[in-house]
Order: sequence, then structure tokens, then C-alpha cells
Amino acid sequence: MEYTYKTKGTCSSQITLNIEGEIVTNVKFTGGCNGNLKAIPRLVDGWTVEQIEEKLSGLKCGLKQTSCGDQLAKACRAAYEAQK
Repeated sequence: MEYTYKTKGTCSSQITLNIEGEIVTNVKFTGGCNGNLKAIPRLVDGWTVEQIEEKLSGLKCGLKQTSCGDQLAKACRAAYEAQK
């Protein structure tokens, strides 16, 4: 299932991903820091929602209260819940 998540508090404006069960693939960020947002999708491709949450939840970017990684963790959880 393809899922689109509107980010909050980051330079990126949205995250699109595919989810089948708990497995996340094909993550794409719109906007944000080009290099980081190319690397993150490659690193997490094929990970479970739980693995992504364990590694990325709560990360902050500078003085912001969130980060693109933290928003990805939220997006994955939202996608997982939406497919139920």
C-alpha cells in the first residue's frame, strides 16, 4: 500500500512510502536536505515499522523538536495503522 504523510516541523514537506504488513519500502521525501534524504531511504528499505521507530523516533534536528527521521517513524506508524 502506498501512503503519503504530511510532515510537521521539518524542512521536508511530505513522505511517501510503501508498506506491506510491517515492512517499509520505497521511502521518498519531498523537500529537505538532499543528501540526508537520499541516504535515509536507502538505509531503511526493507526494515519493519518497529525497527524504524527504534532507530529514528525522538531524533531532533538542530533546535527543532523533531527531524526528518523522527517524522519518518511517525509516518511509518500512521501507514501501518491505516492499513488495518
